[in-house]
Amino acid sequence: MVVPESPVVPRILVSLATYNERDNLPTLLDEIHSMVPEADVLVIDDNSPDGTGKLADTLAANDRRIHVLHRPGKLGLGTAILAGVRYALDEHYDFLINMDADFSHHPRYLPAILAGMKKEDVMIGSRYVPGGGALDWPWSRRLLSWGVNTVVRLLLRIPAHDTSGAYRCYRVAKLREANLDNLLSRGYSFQQEFLYRCRKAGCRIGETPIIFENRRAGKSKVDPQEAIRSITVIFRIGIVALLGRDGL
Repeated sequence: MVVPESPVVPRILVSLATYNERDNLPTLLDEIHSMVPEADVLVIDDNSPDGTGKLADTLAANDRRIHVLHRPGKLGLGTAILAGVRYALDEHYDFLINMDADFSHHPRYLPAILAGMKKEDVMIGSRYVPGGGALDWPWSRRLLSWGVNTVVRLLLRIPAHDTSGAYRCYRVAKLREANLDNLLSRGYSFQQEFLYRCRKAGCRIGETPIIFENRRAGKSKVDPQEAIRSITVIFRIGIVALLGRDGL
């Protein structure tokens, strides 16, 4: 009698960059684990004045699936994502999911994102495919987001509609092949450059629709000036890439 082999369950890490997210964190962790009970969660806290990091430590002490990385100050989303990547690589996870900690990325979409990883190397929770969207966005933010995504698709030749969103799942083995050292971006353009480097490493990129929601609690951290600076960086990367001299 042949005993069928048990299916291999992938090791999943959800990375949350936090700064003053104390009011959101407990409920968010509960909802993540209601959707993906087997997932570990890494809270990367930038010394939040509201005590988010201390609360994360308390929650981690009672749940072995929760891990906390404390950083000395507000170092930016890009460096937090890279810290999550390093953790996923060092701890040999199979999938790394990055999502915002303010409920703008709802955990209800996690099963669909993970389902897409059966054939893709990067899955994007997308606002710009059928079924996706954004709630209560002013026209100025919609226009800026549309413009950035259009420029990225044309200049960087990335086969995705939503290249600026941070709600993504990565196959960790492919991240080992991507050149993630010395990224040019530090602000909002980080998401596009990161995705570009994944594509250059041969990643298959897919999208599944999400509805982007405004944060439930706390203050928005969107900086219009930083958004404009990031567009400049995207043009720089794109033009050099079109000339075939990016070396990335």
